Amino acid sequence: MQKRRLGRTDLSIAPLVLGGNVFGWTADEKTSFDLLDRFVGAGLNAIDTADAYSRWVPGNKGGESETIIGKWMKDRGNRDKVVVVTKVGSDMGQGHKDLSAAYIEKAVDASLKRLQTEFIDLYLSHWPDPTTPYEETLGAYEKLLAKGKIRYAGCSNLDAGQLRAALDVASLRGLPRYEVLQPEYNLYDRSSFDGPLRDLCVAEDIGVITYFSLAKGFLSGKYRSEADLGQSERGGGVKDYLNARGMRILAALDAVSARHSAKQAEVALAWVIARPGVTAPIASATKPEQMDSLIRAASLKLSADDMAELDKAGA
Repeated sequence: MQKRRLGRTDLSIAPLVLGGNVFGWTADEKTSFDLLDRFVGAGLNAIDTADAYSRWVPGNKGGESETIIGKWMKDRGNRDKVVVVTKVGSDMGQGHKDLSAAYIEKAVDASLKRLQTEFIDLYLSHWPDPTTPYEETLGAYEKLLAKGKIRYAGCSNLDAGQLRAALDVASLRGLPRYEVLQPEYNLYDRSSFDGPLRDLCVAEDIGVITYFSLAKGFLSGKYRSEADLGQSERGGGVKDYLNARGMRILAALDAVSARHSAKQAEVALAWVIARPGVTAPIASATKPEQMDSLIRAASLKLSADDMAELDKAGA
């Protein structure tokens, strides 16, 4: 599997990242182990999670995904084979988003314990925290880097202005900068990344791993009307895509996938993989056949005509 360098870091990842948000939610521990085995067995190597996964599930308190990944890595003895990405700053019961130095110091130790590892390859600020200055957050990461608890710091959900401000603070104060960005991006949801944010990432050589890369499952093609929304627990989040533009995108996906004898989701992911400025999309699976499809997507090459047809539909 061809690897891509993640920005300026020395982390090289396959062009598709496995989303761990389903572990401990719609995939139990045994299923999660099977999916992870399949993923790594195919030559892919980066796994994305967060301390807050999956706190939204009744009875869960957060940390379930990290715990499953940690057990799997210990059981398989393969920590050196995987790039672990996790996040900090979501509400874990404190009632607000938190990127304060004191909070990060506690949260990283909790994540390391759940992951059963001595270091996190890539540690992301999950959300902007308007109450904490960038200098404080980046200063906390500087200490974690010095202690070897993390290898690199990054961020998620920052717009171009916020990322520029964080980079400027890092440069001015001699602090570690955000080396990776995790934005929402897919064939439908393009406006927040395409443009100034992508231009900034390209100019500054910042790695980009995208989330909601299949638009919450809409780009799999299995949701075509409101009657389809009950097919999964995530179906409710798809309703807003059921409009004229969404149908144009699905029609283009149908056409391109037919030419390649591929699934719509594979084409949608291949489109993200081929976009300028993107290192890799994140996608998750709950069944073996879904995982096999993700693996195929990582090596699917679209033609210039395919890309143009998809671009036009999603414009």
